[in-house]
Amino acid sequence: MSRTASRLLVEGDPAPVRVLRPEGRADFLLTGDHAGRAIPRRLGILGLSNSDLGRHITWDIGIAGVTERLSEALDATAVLQVYSRLVIDCNRQPGLDSSIPTISELTAIPGNQDLLPAERETRRREIFVPYHDQIAGLTETRRVAGRRTVLVAMHSFTPVFKGEPRQVEIGILYNRDTRLAHILLDLLRAEGNLAVGDNQPYAVGDLSDYTVPVHAEPRGLPHVEIEIRQDLIAAPAGQAIWATRLARLLPAADSRLRESSGT
Repeated sequence: MSRTASRLLVEGDPAPVRVLRPEGRADFLLTGDHAGRAIPRRLGILGLSNSDLGRHITWDIGIAGVTERLSEALDATAVLQVYSRLVIDCNRQPGLDSSIPTISELTAIPGNQDLLPAERETRRREIFVPYHDQIAGLTETRRVAGRRTVLVAMHSFTPVFKGEPRQVEIGILYNRDTRLAHILLDLLRAEGNLAVGDNQPYAVGDLSDYTVPVHAEPRGLPHVEIEIRQDLIAAPAGQAIWATRLARLLPAADSRLRESSGT
């Protein structure tokens, strides 16, 4: 990208956001901060190899397929980011080092080195902002219409991180509001054959996340962040299995939540 370029996305680049079932009837609103791996033409391939572009550092492998199937099964609206988190991470506060990483896991990202403030701002304005404006707009439209929203942030994680294998198959993440997360944890454990992580392999936090702390917590929306191990959902068959499971368990969890709160 030219250091003097005023725009990042050009003709032929995809729009930064995909919205599935905008008129979906379910209370659930699904988000996929790392669902895509596109890179704007002006950035080339960020100085990476083609093999790097298929790795977990670039996107949440398999989560787009799970979310698409889950959206269909629940008739739920889904908002998916199209661009790679290496361009700008839509689950990080802009301005943090992790927002536009110069190193991801152990891999240097040459195309993110020594960026000017204007280049960072262009990525924020053209990719980050439209995605989060879409989420905010949908939640506000639903609020005005008297519709309830349950935000489910969909993610996946690598089975081996910095050489360390992870045994957890699905992680349920939360921060200040534990209500829906704890119910879903109980339901997943009751399946009897899953390695379930309680705030593992990650936990939601103001510096490690953006979607839940910004869109769900301040609005008091019921919410949960879900992480599925990538080797389980890399292929369509695994994506279908996990979407079917979550299409069964999420409504059950929400039903228990509503019963407990008297709504």
